[in-house]
Amino acid sequence: MDNIERRDREMAYISDRAVMEEQKRTRKILHRLNTVDPSDFDEIGRLVKELFGKSDKAFVNPPFYCDYGFHIETGKNFFANYNCTIIDVARVTIGDNCQFAPNVSIYTAGHPVHPDSRNSLYEYGIGVSIGDNVWIGGSTVILPGVHIGSNTVIGAGSVVTKDIPDWVVAAGNPCKVIRKITEEDRRYYYKDRQFDDEAWEYVQNLNL
Repeated sequence: MDNIERRDREMAYISDRAVMEEQKRTRKILHRLNTVDPSDFDEIGRLVKELFGKSDKAFVNPPFYCDYGFHIETGKNFFANYNCTIIDVARVTIGDNCQFAPNVSIYTAGHPVHPDSRNSLYEYGIGVSIGDNVWIGGSTVILPGVHIGSNTVIGAGSVVTKDIPDWVVAAGNPCKVIRKITEEDRRYYYKDRQFDDEAWEYVQNLNL
């Protein structure tokens, strides 16, 4: 079994020449993405679509970093702000209408704990999945194997080491559930600040 197959089966693998050849293709696209005119939104969108394995109106604010790109699948209307890093050794699946604040990092990759095993150059990738309508706060780190449920908010600066359920606010290092998201939250845009009447009418009339 070659190392590409081992990697894609989430087995221990070594980044040999064949693995690095796949990364070369990605790095060429990333170079174009990260040096494009930042006001050329159409070209940024086109490059993101070329980079990702699957996307539907995805957009990232450069700079953006990943290993392969084709291991990243996003649903409708994905947005990632500046300095997003997705180490997509394993598959990263992101649902519809997800938003990442600046400096979000997803790491599917890891290395053995014992130094003898780690120095063998074997590493691994274990997939990450994120549901629909998820907002990830700035400078959050998501570790291998994590699933984040739909309609959930992850607070800024979190380190997500374990699965997080649907419909919660979670934060911290390690990230833990703080509270449920309820119908009462709909009227507020920030802490105790309510939408004004004009904005609230717009929100109510949306067909989401």
